[in-house]
Amino acid sequence: MAAPAGPAGTAGEGRDAAPESPAATGGVDWLGLLPAELEGLLAGMGEPAYRGRQIFAWFHGRQVTDFVQMTDLPRGLRQRLAATGSPAVPELRRLQVDPVDGTRKYLLELADGQLIETVLMRHRYGLSLCVSTQVGCRMGCRFCASTIGGLVRNLTAGEMAGQLLVVNRDLAPRGERVSHVVLMGIGEPLENFEAAVRFIRLAHEPRGAGIGYRHITVSTSGLVPGIRRLAREGLPVTLAVSLHAPNDEIRSYLMPVNRRWPIAEVLDACREYVQLTGRRVTFEYVLLEDVNDRPEHARELAERIGGLLCHVNLIPWNPVSERPFRAPSPERVRAFYEELASRGVPVTVRRQLGQRIDAACGQLRRREAARRARAAGSGVGT
Repeated sequence: MAAPAGPAGTAGEGRDAAPESPAATGGVDWLGLLPAELEGLLAGMGEPAYRGRQIFAWFHGRQVTDFVQMTDLPRGLRQRLAATGSPAVPELRRLQVDPVDGTRKYLLELADGQLIETVLMRHRYGLSLCVSTQVGCRMGCRFCASTIGGLVRNLTAGEMAGQLLVVNRDLAPRGERVSHVVLMGIGEPLENFEAAVRFIRLAHEPRGAGIGYRHITVSTSGLVPGIRRLAREGLPVTLAVSLHAPNDEIRSYLMPVNRRWPIAEVLDACREYVQLTGRRVTFEYVLLEDVNDRPEHARELAERIGGLLCHVNLIPWNPVSERPFRAPSPERVRAFYEELASRGVPVTVRRQLGQRIDAACGQLRRREAARRARAAGSGVGT
């Protein structure tokens, strides 16, 4: 992900720039309310405040959103709440499962018909969910499928929490739960800052999903004001920065956001993040053959980030049909890795999960949108 395709001032300053969901402008975004807010809402209805904590636990701990089924609430209250309608939960439209590594990709439809993706990945340390923060993306990265078609709107915190709810509901019959969350799905989280931070607090709540802050990662294409703002939120989450190049010439070609905030400014913001949070920064680096994967690129990268508490995550490119790049050979990946490691840079190569499904961010959504457009054009119902 990466660069403002519209006016630099909006994404450029880390402000929320996209239209909001209808759920954010009308009615109660039930899934986006923190326990204290639910307590206030219930108190305003003349109920004991603790009823709000009970409802939060039903939503996010038990994945129950039908008020009638909340059996520890008085029947009269259940009926009053049910009369207001059920919370908006994303609808599962398609599920792809990699038969080898178990990666699960969910295509979800929101209340206004927009489509998003969320991906569950199995690691030795637990189950990690990749959450989308926007419908579409305007960052304009040349190698990414999510940004094709641009930005439609921001997601609400409740729509982000809904992704976690749907997946935990899917996992429940097997006695499993999401243990880690990465805000690395469709969209730029720091352009939807308020909703993203609210979601992080929701996911962390012990009465709900109970995911530790240190098990939550926020990925950004390099919105410098957003990085500095996140550093001051008091949230010990991991910051992942999509760097993808050792110099401004290559990065500006791949990621238009670099024209607004070049590498030096991004690294300065990362140093501030480390200083204020004590947390190591991860630099994501997608390897594109003959673009940014040569040994001299690795040497230049090591020099640029030297002395910073960081880790480099190398990502062999996951091909996108609309993009002209090629994935490097395993030998080239290994050479790049060894060049960094030999210079004392902590580095890993990301496991390539979901290779047998549309695992690259945005691919499944675009495919379904194209299918619906063809069906509408031919007069066939969807």
